[in-house]
Amino acid sequence: LKISDEKVFSHEEGEIDIIVALDQNTINLHQKKLKENGIIIGKKGLKGKNLVEIDTRKILEEERAKQIGENSILFGALLKYLNFDFEKIKGILKEVFGKLWENNEKLIERGYHEMNLNSNFNFEIKNEKRIFISGTEAFGLGAIFSGIDIYFAYPMTPSTPLLHFLSERQLKYNFLVKQLENEIAVANAALGASYAGAKVMIGTSGGGFALMSEAMSLQGVSEVPLVVYLAQRVGPAVGVPTYTAQEDLKFVLNIGHSEFPRVVIAPGDPKEAFEKTVEAFYLAYKYRVLAILLSDKHLSESNFTFENFEEPKIERSRFLIEPKEDYKNYLITEDGISPRTYPGSKAIVKATSYEHDEFGITTEDPEWIKKMKEKRIRKFESLEKEVKERFEMVKVYGNGKNLIISWGSTKGAILDFLKKNNQFKFLQILYIEPFPKDIVKKEIENSEKVFVVENNSTSLLSQVIKEKIGIEIENKILKYDGRPFTPKEIEVRLNEN
Repeated sequence: LKISDEKVFSHEEGEIDIIVALDQNTINLHQKKLKENGIIIGKKGLKGKNLVEIDTRKILEEERAKQIGENSILFGALLKYLNFDFEKIKGILKEVFGKLWENNEKLIERGYHEMNLNSNFNFEIKNEKRIFISGTEAFGLGAIFSGIDIYFAYPMTPSTPLLHFLSERQLKYNFLVKQLENEIAVANAALGASYAGAKVMIGTSGGGFALMSEAMSLQGVSEVPLVVYLAQRVGPAVGVPTYTAQEDLKFVLNIGHSEFPRVVIAPGDPKEAFEKTVEAFYLAYKYRVLAILLSDKHLSESNFTFENFEEPKIERSRFLIEPKEDYKNYLITEDGISPRTYPGSKAIVKATSYEHDEFGITTEDPEWIKKMKEKRIRKFESLEKEVKERFEMVKVYGNGKNLIISWGSTKGAILDFLKKNNQFKFLQILYIEPFPKDIVKKEIENSEKVFVVENNSTSLLSQVIKEKIGIEIENKILKYDGRPFTPKEIEVRLNEN
């Protein structure tokens, strides 16, 4: 946990100021990183450098509390060491603990008064509320704000926390969460529900999405709207389920056989996760496309502090019409968007996995095959035009002569690196498809040195940049051990180049 009175964007793997230890193993694992003047707060009987012992057993006995209460006692000791006024912070703690506050209040207070050492930390507690939120929670709130009707999923780390988050809120916000028997069922059930008129989202990780590949191609030809939340982890195959990676970029850009439009968005923090989820729903349902939200374990399961999120000014419609009797589900239009309705309306609504004419009737006629492919191309062109005009496809930070390009959760470490390195600027790419070709090309051409920073071994973003704008970036800062970048690590690696 990193605490500062300035904005914090990433974690540090450097020296530690405070270790709170419930067992000896914690001390053995981490005390080598403890600063010379750092301390360990632990229960009585542990051994370690600069250890401040708290007699948790005595307090538990006196309060007739269970052993699990040790963490609350040590938490109270930590608050005292950090010079927090217990009476001022009590209201916040009560809100966080909720129903558990009554059982923990006395234990925290006892730990607070048991600590007889104070640090030099003096954090000012401001009288203003902020949001403390994870990437997972932000994606979930974006889906709820967008008016989700059904969330389908099969548990797969690190996407599973979103399944839990949404299931706990389905009654309050009047939507359904459905766990099915496997990922193939998830994808096909979602397409069926969306065809019926529901706003639908599915969640998975790389291996699960691989099973959904055929269904994604079905989406492409049937033009049934679908939003996908994909939380990446280390692969291939089962890989390392509980660690982070950015290894699925090319996979999501090409999932599903043949050619069909899609949107791929890669937020870099929870605020963007919320905003871009709302955009993904809008684009999927207006343009009848596949919209993929690309996250990873680090973003999804990290917590950040933000000011209140602003309400996105985006239409939250299902984009359904009341049809006439001669309704055509795949009507040829100038912008490629066919008006959409639902089965059970006045019209016959036929969707199919075969190539088709305007009514959805299977065809092998070369003229209809050509017309439908061109319709889908025009649809993507219309979508790309609106995204460029309306949404933030990239963000640029800093004014340095050298350029760092990246995407997704690496954003935080790069922003913290920029605080002390003003010779660099940072181009964060949010939309991978459609790709912001003109902006990326301009930033590269106006920079002295260009670096790509990614959590993978083959620099997937560099490959995409070369494919889209024909520029090969030589300087690649890559990490692929399952751990996210730190600002110091980026600094060292850039200096090596």
